[in-house]
Amino acid sequence: MVSKLAICFTISCNQLLQDFLLSYRWCNFLTKVMAKENFFRKAENHSFPDFKKENEGCWNGPFYFIQGADTQLGLIENYIEKKPNPGWEKEIKLTKAAIEAINAMTPRPHFFVVCGDLIDAFPGTSLRKPQEEDFFRLFKELHPDIPLVCVCGNHDVGNNPTHESIQVYNNSFGDDYFTFYVGGVMFIVINSQFFKAPEQVQDLAEEQERWLEEQLAEAKSGKYKHVLVFQHIPWFIKKSDEEDSYFNIDSEIREKMLQKLYDANVRAVFCGHWHGNAGGFYKDLEVVVTSAVGGQLRGDKSGFRVVKLKDKCIKHEYYAFEDAPKNISLD
Repeated sequence: MVSKLAICFTISCNQLLQDFLLSYRWCNFLTKVMAKENFFRKAENHSFPDFKKENEGCWNGPFYFIQGADTQLGLIENYIEKKPNPGWEKEIKLTKAAIEAINAMTPRPHFFVVCGDLIDAFPGTSLRKPQEEDFFRLFKELHPDIPLVCVCGNHDVGNNPTHESIQVYNNSFGDDYFTFYVGGVMFIVINSQFFKAPEQVQDLAEEQERWLEEQLAEAKSGKYKHVLVFQHIPWFIKKSDEEDSYFNIDSEIREKMLQKLYDANVRAVFCGHWHGNAGGFYKDLEVVVTSAVGGQLRGDKSGFRVVKLKDKCIKHEYYAFEDAPKNISLD
């Protein structure tokens, strides 16, 4: 005959096991939820969480990241198809395709940077909030081990930014300019609209300029294997001496800044805005213009760029989503 003590012991063990399993499942669920909710790391104090100089300032060997541009939810039906009530289902589908292709890569990229025009609606317009919400909803599907780095574009802060429009961007996406470090490489993110149309935000543009001088002095120190810049509007599309246009930075500013970047050991500037692939060189400083994740204007396919950082060089190649490799070689 089983004693009452043995029965009680068995019941207690079963209860403990059930409690443990319930607790484990709950913790596992919470971990997944937190990964979804905390996927978006905002730049603040002009730096990026997890990518600080203290823990990422030393070269650890070759790695790669993904550069995209112009997800621009809403552009296709608004600008290309000119529909009276534009939606952005087409950009949602394209952005999903980008995320799925990136998630499938082995090894995983160190980060995914989107170089501006995250959405189409300007600050203060009726479609701004729903487009932002869909942008964040989409990028919750990016693998939590792949940080999303956002760069502001003219649609994100306004063609002629104001203090208010910059604040709208900062509230949702974080700082509009900042520095971060990955594996001994220095990355400088700038707000190109301060170079394009600073008239209403001269004080903010001057603040960025002072900050940038400090970053370029650090870059010039020679501590880093490579120094790269991310911005939305390119300094030039194809030639450093090309005529001024909506799609580049005015030549008066362009020449001065390209020389500053060159002198500070910057060897590549990655941009978007053109909605097509382009680029060229100023001396041996490369300006890389990457076509859109979203709507195309120059006949390219929607895609992104795989950028490999090696000991002696920087290699990059643009892929349409359907052509993106799954196994990335760093040899």
